[in-house]
Amino acid sequence: MSSLNLIAPEALAEVELSHEEVRRYSRHLIMPEVGMEGQKRLKAASILLIGAGGLGSPLAMYLAAAGIGRIGLVDYDVVDYTNLQRQIIHGTKDVGRPKLESAKSRIQDINPHIQVDTYEVPLTSDNALELFAPYDIIIDGTDNFPTRYLTNDACVLLGKPNVYGSIFRFEGQSSVFYAAEGPCYRCLFPEPPPPGLVPSCAEGGVLGVLPGTIGAIQATEAIKLVLGVGESLIGRLLLYDATTMSFDEVRLRKNPNCPVCSENPTLTELIDYEQFCGMPAHDRSEYSAVAANGEGGGTAVPQITPLALKARLDAGDDMAILDVREPHEWDIANLSHLGAFLIPKGQVVNRMSELDTAQEIVVHCRSGARSADVIRELQQHGFKKLVNLDGGINRWATEVETELPTY
Repeated sequence: MSSLNLIAPEALAEVELSHEEVRRYSRHLIMPEVGMEGQKRLKAASILLIGAGGLGSPLAMYLAAAGIGRIGLVDYDVVDYTNLQRQIIHGTKDVGRPKLESAKSRIQDINPHIQVDTYEVPLTSDNALELFAPYDIIIDGTDNFPTRYLTNDACVLLGKPNVYGSIFRFEGQSSVFYAAEGPCYRCLFPEPPPPGLVPSCAEGGVLGVLPGTIGAIQATEAIKLVLGVGESLIGRLLLYDATTMSFDEVRLRKNPNCPVCSENPTLTELIDYEQFCGMPAHDRSEYSAVAANGEGGGTAVPQITPLALKARLDAGDDMAILDVREPHEWDIANLSHLGAFLIPKGQVVNRMSELDTAQEIVVHCRSGARSADVIRELQQHGFKKLVNLDGGINRWATEVETELPTY
């Protein structure tokens, strides 16, 4: 792979390695593909990571250890117990701590010779170009479609490589989208999937070691881009299946009619990506509230809080409780003692005969998203007495039955 000239010659000329850094990077320096010049390129490089979670954890640690001179982190979340199974940059002591604070501390412990910049904000169309501009490479470690399209389009507009990774259950994929040399993300996925069709990792789960595999691949691709060695994943989509321990590859071509990276693009500025994808990009998004109220193309979904539901059940109101999670989630925690019954989301339409249209039905899932989708679907089949448990069984366990586990 020829060098993409990501590092300006004047920036490289100013870089020196201390004696301590020479010792630290000695296993790089004795490789002819890296050497002193390559290690100086790594030190001169700047990489922005979108997300300090599952993919961001191995990415940040390996890039820091490799000697990337400036690492930026964009995240606004705090460490939760549910993160610890895969987000290895954080520890038990960090629960409740801002992820950026925890990640920066760990990175600086790995390598005090690098600069770490943090941006504790949601990535939006208003700030993406400004955040991306100072960095040579952008790495996408997110788990939602609005941010993926936003990251892609901002990278195309700024002429920067976008090192992409995605994970779900036992499967992952990675590529490098760089419009100057090959296709972009929109060339592969011109349109997002319908809202609710693809579950998130929070809904579908992810094998804890999977982000380590994909994140390490992304880190490798970023380092290769900086060094200008090997054959990058530009124009290739790498598919990984942990159950069979197999890798497959799909060749990608640039779409001559791509709205953002073609010779005559129709998209020349960033748009509203939540509206484009029909889903919120983050839990601070105003779109989630708008969608829940039936605006922006959504159907109104009546909500009930756990405390309000408990009050009505205590008062003797006749309410059925429909759980639309998967059987293995039911095994974690359920409301069977309140008469709840299970019909997984994908089976609800075929089993509508089991539901009484005359009875008020409270629908719930883990956090409220899947149950809202089910209500919209049932409303289209004539059901009217439906209400969504706001926050799902996790909120119920937090506010009502604290002896139940959350997940």
